[in-house]
Amino acid sequence: MAIAIPAIYRSTVGKKAVMAVTGGILVLYLVAHMVGNLKIFYGAEDFNHYAHWLRTMGEPAVPYRTVLTLIEVVLVVAIVLHMWSAVSLARRASAARPVKYRSKRKSHAQGYATRTMRYGGVIIAFYVVWHLLDLTFFVVNPLGADDTPYQRMVADFDPSRWYITVWYVVALLLVGLHLHHGIWSAFQTLGLRGPRSDRLLRGLAGTVAALVTLGFIAVPVSITFGWVS
Repeated sequence: MAIAIPAIYRSTVGKKAVMAVTGGILVLYLVAHMVGNLKIFYGAEDFNHYAHWLRTMGEPAVPYRTVLTLIEVVLVVAIVLHMWSAVSLARRASAARPVKYRSKRKSHAQGYATRTMRYGGVIIAFYVVWHLLDLTFFVVNPLGADDTPYQRMVADFDPSRWYITVWYVVALLLVGLHLHHGIWSAFQTLGLRGPRSDRLLRGLAGTVAALVTLGFIAVPVSITFGWVS
């Protein structure tokens, strides 16, 4: 079994399956994270309570922050496997088809999707690093670690820091494009797409991507425009 698993992963089908599964984990996390972020519209008390709950999940059965740390470990592993599979598949596809097709609509569409996923993925990686430094480790947050989660969020997207909001919105739009293409591709990888389900699954991929993107964008934009303060 120890030999069979790497052998499966080395195949194209195995790499696509890993991308689909890890992508699913990341999508579920994004949805949960977005729902939690939206609690800011209920006010400081609710949002701060939610932030505290994240760190005390499982107490007193397990120590402080244990569950959150396990979730973070799973996310890191999922991100690494997802990115490694994507890079491996891109290299394999490039090696297998060194001569590009000429002026075919499908080829252009595939090329656009590939570029969006590739370069968008790099920007998203930078965004994730910035986001962690900003609201997890408080390195680049104006208030640092000396205030409540609610106040740190509000200070981060203060109107005077409009460029930070623009940066977040651009990154989140790329997250949305990545989600849409990724979910749609995952349906195909997992064998769920077919003539009858094609339109339904395409609509589901677009809907999930749009809701997650708008849900995340709503918070920084609302703070910058003074709807949340």
